[in-house]
Formats: sequence, structure tokens, C-alpha cells
Amino acid sequence: MTHVDPENHSPTSVTNARPAVKVYVTRICAYCTLAKRLLRSKGVEFEELDVSGDASARMWLVETTGQRTVPQVFIDDKPYGGYTDIAQLDQQGRLDGLLGLDPGKP
Repeated sequence: MTHVDPENHSPTSVTNARPAVKVYVTRICAYCTLAKRLLRSKGVEFEELDVSGDASARMWLVETTGQRTVPQVFIDDKPYGGYTDIAQLDQQGRLDGLLGLDPGKP
């Protein structure tokens, strides 16, 4: 499981069998819904953090990922981008490995 340090918004990890997955979202965001749907379809548990109206969290995301958009998906504290990025990884057959899954199995 991953938690955000309230002081600096940086993720801290607790060791699990599968990598910790965190999805930063806003309330109204079609790509956020698609990213969550993709992860759920693989049976992946993830922590969802709504950064709507949280300027410091949004600034931290920009500084960490170089992106201003949501969703932002982190796997074991490493940013992998938004929905289109993880969908591309999935199409390339690389997402399951990053998520600690057997290819093609949840």
C-alpha cells in the first residue's frame, strides 16, 4: 500500500507482494475513469487520490511527472503517465509485468 506524506505529498511505500499502484485524479475526468477501468479489469488494487482543488498536490505532480494532466499513474512510486500511456504499455504487453501480473491473467 502506498501513502502520501501530508507534508510534501511524496509517496511512501509499504512492501506488498504486488507493486503499489496510485492514481491521481480529479472529479470530472474521462481519462481518469478509463485508467481506473483498465486497472480494475486486470484485478489491480490501487489507491485513488483526488487532487481537485489541491494546488500543492497538483504542483507536486507537475514537478514529479512534468505533466499538468490527470490521471497520473504511479507504480511503486514511479510515474508512468496517464491513461494513454498505460494503455500503450498494455498494448505492448508491458503493463502486466509492471503490475506484477502474469501476462494475460489478473
